[in-house]
Order: sequence, then structure tokens, then C-alpha cells
Amino acid sequence: MNRFPRLSAPAFFSSVQRTSGRPALSLLTVLVSLALAACAGVPRPLQAGAADAGTAPQVAASGAAVPGMDAAPMPKVAVAAAAAASGLPAPEEKLDVLLEDNLNPGQKVDLDAPKTHADLWSRVRAGMAMPELDNDLVRKAEDWYSTRPDYVARMTGRGSLYLYHVVEEVEKRGMPMELALLPFVESAFRADAQSNAKAVGMWQFMPATGRDFDLKQNIFRDDRRDVLASTRAALDYLQRLNKMFDGDWQLALAAYNWGQGNVSRAVARNQKLGLPADYDNIRMPDETRYYLPKLQAIKNIVMHPETFGLELPAVENHPYFLSVNIDRDIDVSLAAQLAALDEETFRQFNPQMNKPVILAASSGQILLPYDNASTFVANLEKHRGPLATWTAWVVPRTMKPADAARQVGMSETGLREINRIPARMLVKQGSTLLVPRNASRDKDVSEHLADNASIMFAPDVPPLRRVTLKAGRGDTVATVARRYRLGTTQVAQWNRVSTKASFKPGQAVVVYLRENQAVLADNSTASAGTNSGANSAANSRSKGAGKSARPTATRTPTKVAAKGPRSTSTSNSNSKATGARVASSRNGGGTVASTKTTTASSLR
Repeated sequence: MNRFPRLSAPAFFSSVQRTSGRPALSLLTVLVSLALAACAGVPRPLQAGAADAGTAPQVAASGAAVPGMDAAPMPKVAVAAAAAASGLPAPEEKLDVLLEDNLNPGQKVDLDAPKTHADLWSRVRAGMAMPELDNDLVRKAEDWYSTRPDYVARMTGRGSLYLYHVVEEVEKRGMPMELALLPFVESAFRADAQSNAKAVGMWQFMPATGRDFDLKQNIFRDDRRDVLASTRAALDYLQRLNKMFDGDWQLALAAYNWGQGNVSRAVARNQKLGLPADYDNIRMPDETRYYLPKLQAIKNIVMHPETFGLELPAVENHPYFLSVNIDRDIDVSLAAQLAALDEETFRQFNPQMNKPVILAASSGQILLPYDNASTFVANLEKHRGPLATWTAWVVPRTMKPADAARQVGMSETGLREINRIPARMLVKQGSTLLVPRNASRDKDVSEHLADNASIMFAPDVPPLRRVTLKAGRGDTVATVARRYRLGTTQVAQWNRVSTKASFKPGQAVVVYLRENQAVLADNSTASAGTNSGANSAANSRSKGAGKSARPTATRTPTKVAAKGPRSTSTSNSNSKATGARVASSRNGGGTVASTKTTTASSLR
């Protein structure tokens, strides 16, 4: 038996912190060379592939050279000399460290243990402990999966990358092993999955629930997609639900899908009516009713795949990936290159990254397959030059994207694209943007920004002016909003009333209009802040004054015609841009009391 098979790849990397001089990594390079030599000839499995393909491209062997790296690995004589010069123990004395399972720090892997060579599916089958379901919905789900063997192959192929970790965590907590299959139901084990309801990751966390379980979500990362963090959070949540429902895993799973409040109310409703309050008897949506049968169907397939004409991929009973510490920001593209992986495969192991740079202050580690972890560490030690070409910049004032782009030295299109800035939006003061590094901005992103960075927008619209009117008889929030082509919610907020409120005749009514929005007066056009037209109209129409501040208007693309005393106005040259012609100043009994220019952002 080879004393150092592939299982012995360097879990040691996960516990090493690199300093600026990286003395520990010099030793690691030595250890890597020895470990790789010992592992030579051991067959390597396929690496993770694209979700649609179901299989994966072969990745470069751990000894593969990366463009721009130094050439050959260190000869064995040089290895021994380097170890002696360092004053550290000989590499052979450290080889047992390489056999440490990084998912269970401090525990050594027994290479002769039978479980090391067992199929992980056998371990999953042995841990099943939930009550069985046997109904028509289970049959329906079994038929669905069994008639889609290609889908099952892709799903289980993806799951094989992460399944060992999930099984380990479920087993540590003494939970039923059916829960390790739950990502098959939730996301088909896609770590980058996103539902229409904004649930994300292989465990499908909603934003608020994710935050409740300390899954960070900001412009740099979304921990709901992080394999390790989301698994920890999901099992924490399931344990809480199980306790809430007195150990009933079926109700706990229904609550995971439908929400704990909904299930609690459904249980309470049945209890109040004297009815059974278990999973089979409470009322729930069809989606939730079908949720457990799908899990049961997958369980049945795992237990007896041959019965359904399906084949499960062999999954080794040891970790597929290592967590490798990083202490500097590094571009995703460079990290993938150093690991001898294509970027798509690299992101499959690190799907939580929202930007093209990995922040040491927030992530602190990356996940890599065993062989690629050793490649990454060795090549990182050899790398000369910058690791990251991006950094964070806090916007000093509310700015147009074009102005921000000029200030940071990049194109507006590039700035908008990498920071996902929508059209016709300003970037508000205090927002964090990802920008290129330069001589004045060459620092790694701080921990505070890495954890709390956000981006805020404001509509890029002309300044608004405050116009105060006197309400006429019958005026309501709705009629004022309709007359000025505004939202009822806006008018209600400006006047601190409900959306269904009515105004008393003569009551002051506040609206905000665009600076270039025409204000219509009787028999004349009144400009912003000018009341002479309104006053003249009031004098000529005193008899009709006081009936209503609202004219019954028929709008055309070019004018507004008011009934009663006739008054029309042609829109100004910017009417197409503003999209509104308004009757104000004085219509019926309404008069403009005052105007004031206000910026759009001040109304928020």
C-alpha cells in the first residue's frame, strides 16, 4: 500500500497563516514537493464541471506549471538542504501533519481504516432516521426523477463535491442523514442557485433568514452561496426548528420550506379544532405538501438506485476540498491561475464571491480541490508582482457615475458594469465602489469595509421645487395627485395625511414639481415662483373662486384645458423630457402661495 495516497494531500495548508516574509510557506513548498512525489501514480478523479454538463473537465495536475511562475520544483537534495538551513525538523517528521483532516482539526486520518476506502453513499444510507412517507406524491416524485437520468447524474455529480462535508456536519450534530440530501431538493446542489423569491445558495436562504444566521450579504460577497458557512447556518436553523416543533422533523422541514410562523399557526389551528396537528393533517400550500415527498423520493433512490434504473457516482469517504488561508487580497482570475484551474471551476468552489477580487479581510480563505490546493500554495510562493488590481473606494459626495469614473480613472461603462449601477441613477455619498488600484489607492480593503460595504442610489432627476396651493371644495389626495401626475403616496407623505384623505377648502396643499415643469394659470402661464398670473386670474374670476382648486382637465400631449373659466397653456421645449404638464397656481379657488427649489435627494 502506498504510504501517502491522495488522501494525504496537504490539509496542513488550512492552518498556516502567511507573514510578509512567508517563512512557513518555504517549509510548505518543501512538504508539498515530498507529498506530491509520494502521491505520484495515484489516479485523480474528475474535477467539478459546469452545472449543465454534469461532468467536469480535467484540471491540471498539481505539478503543472503556471505561466509566469518559476520553472522546476526544488530537487530533493535542495529540499533537505533547505530544511537543515531553516533549523526546523526534517520534512519526514512533519508528514503526519499532512494527514490531518482539515474539516476535523487535530484529528489524524488513519489511512488503514476501512471507512477511508468506503463509498460515502453507504455512510449516508446507514444514518437515515426519519419516519418514512409512502403516498401518491412520493410515487410522483420518484417517477419524475427516474425518467430524467441525465438530470440525476448532473445533480449527484455536483453533490459529490460537497457531500462529504455536509455528511460530516450532520453526523457531528447527531441529526438524521436525510438532511444531508436536502440540498438536492432545495437547489439540486447548486451553490449558485437563486429562486424567483430571492432565495440563494444550495440551502436556499432568504436574505433576512440568512442575516439571522450570520450569513454576510454585501457588495463583495454573499455567504448564502458559501458552501461551509451556508451548511453551518442551515443545520443551525433546522436544529432550531426541530426544537420549536418538539422534535418533529417533518414539521421542522415543512417550516424550513413554508416558514416557522405559518407552520406554527397551522398547528395551533388544528389543536384549537381538536384535530391531529402532525404533518399529514395540517393545512399547507401544495409546494410544501410536495416538499417532503420529494425528499423521500431522493432518499429511496439513494437507498436503492438500481430499483429506479439509476446509477449514483462513486463518492470517496474523505474531504474533496481544502480550505486554504489567504492574508492578502487577490484577484479571482489570478487565484484560479495559481491553482491551475479555469475560472469557472474555481468559482464553483468559491461561489460566494460577488466581485472579481477576493478580500482577505472578509473571506480569509478559499476552497480548492486537494491537488489544486498544493499547486496554489506552491505557485503563490513563487509569484512576483501584485496580487490584486482592484480595491474599494468610498464615494465622498453624491455623484454622477460619469464624474466618479473620471475621478477613479476608468470608463463610465466599466464603472457601471463592475458595480452594477443602473441607468439614470446617481451614486450616493458613502457608497462603496470597486475601482482599479493606483499609486494613491493600493491598500487591501479594510475589515470594516469588507463586512459593511454597501452602494446606494438616487434618481438622476432635475431639482424639485416646493409649490403650496390652497385646496378647493372636493379636493382629495387622489385628485391633487391625478392633476399633477404624481403618486398618491407622494402627495400623502408631503402633506402628512393618508392616501384617502380629503382637504378642506382653503387648506394649504404641498406638491413638488420639476424645475422645468410648466405651471398653468388662468388665462396666462405662470413661471415657477411667479404669482402675478395667478393673482390676475383670481381678480378676473372672483365669482367662481372658492368652488374648487381642481379643474376638470382634458390633457393632450401639448396642453391642458380647464373647464369653467377657460385656461390653456402650451408646454415648454422640455415637455417630452418631463412628461408632465400641470395645472396649478390658481384653478377654481386655488392659488400658489409659495415656491421653493428642493433637490430630489432631500425628499427621501
